[in-house]
Amino acid sequence: MHKEINSEKLPVKMWIDSIESGAMEQVKNLANYPFAFGHIVVLPDCHEGFGMPIGSVMATKDVIIPNAVGVDIGCGMSALRTNLHEIRKNDLKHIINNIGNKIPVGKNHNKQKQDGNLMPVYDISKTKIVKQEYESALRQLGTLGGGNHFIEIQKGSDGFIWLMIHSGSRNVGHKVATYYNRLANNMMSKFDILIPKRVQLAYLPLDMQEATDYLREMNFCVAFAFANRKLMADKIKNIFADTIKNVQFSDFINIAHNYAKEEKHFGKKVMVHRKGATSAFKGETGIIPGSQGSKSYIVEGLGNPESFKSCSHGAGRVMGRKEAIKRLNLKEEIEIMNRQGIIHSIKSAKNLDEAVSAYKDINMIMKNQEDLVKILVELKPLAVIKG
Repeated sequence: MHKEINSEKLPVKMWIDSIESGAMEQVKNLANYPFAFGHIVVLPDCHEGFGMPIGSVMATKDVIIPNAVGVDIGCGMSALRTNLHEIRKNDLKHIINNIGNKIPVGKNHNKQKQDGNLMPVYDISKTKIVKQEYESALRQLGTLGGGNHFIEIQKGSDGFIWLMIHSGSRNVGHKVATYYNRLANNMMSKFDILIPKRVQLAYLPLDMQEATDYLREMNFCVAFAFANRKLMADKIKNIFADTIKNVQFSDFINIAHNYAKEEKHFGKKVMVHRKGATSAFKGETGIIPGSQGSKSYIVEGLGNPESFKSCSHGAGRVMGRKEAIKRLNLKEEIEIMNRQGIIHSIKSAKNLDEAVSAYKDINMIMKNQEDLVKILVELKPLAVIKG
């Protein structure tokens, strides 16, 4: 931990050197939140979000907060190690091209519904939003999405070629989040403790049916996001196998970074909200990606109780999307990628929102959380597809 702030109702424990004013204002809102427990955690990739900063952790008593999970419920990372020690440039290009042809990106969905057996095993009869979105979700399954989602092929410090995927729950997660955040706001007048609407942290009491409903739908979205990454990985494994003989893959590493879950911390059962944060329990394997032109990491959690056993979910943005497109130089950003020999997706100014310079220095991110995780494998990007 780098510093602790004690000017608010609850302490704020920070693993970050500096933080933008908008994110700091949100952190203070969390620290003064009437249901917050213990302290607020600010991780090294923290930046402003809606209501709760991305890259922070808050535990609560008696309530759950839809906006403290966010709209991309269950968004997370998956990684697989191959048995390959090298990959030829032509094979890499062939694989990337085939991935682009077979996995829809951005707002695109599959033309056909995917096999329902690939969906999470879940009773959707008790859900409202998932039930109405289920048929549409069958076409979203196995698609990358947009924004900072990516598929990347990497070379590890362990000598092996790796595959990494970052994606979430697509439109079904967005629909669930939007519905229950609106519901929480509409119900606020009925509660004894009011939260100003400008704070964007309306809650649902855990003893109410609405909270039970949200948790049920949220957990489906977390499972759907995992199934989504799993199907993409299976498709990519087949593309590898069609290109390179005798390729094999390790077990699937998966970790989410937008969710809420009941856990026991400091002797109390609390609802831990991780927004742009991953769990880092002692011995737990995790994934911390960089930007498309910087290193990523396979890590092992150290179980630090002061962070609610959490760590960062990535590098974190240093500038917003519109700002990046306006400020960054296209030729310079392409040169950063070309110097490293990375097959990349920066083709025009509109792609600058995901350029390397739009993100924080991943080396500093990792240094600031040495008491949260131990690095197992360092991964250098070879080729990347962005959403």
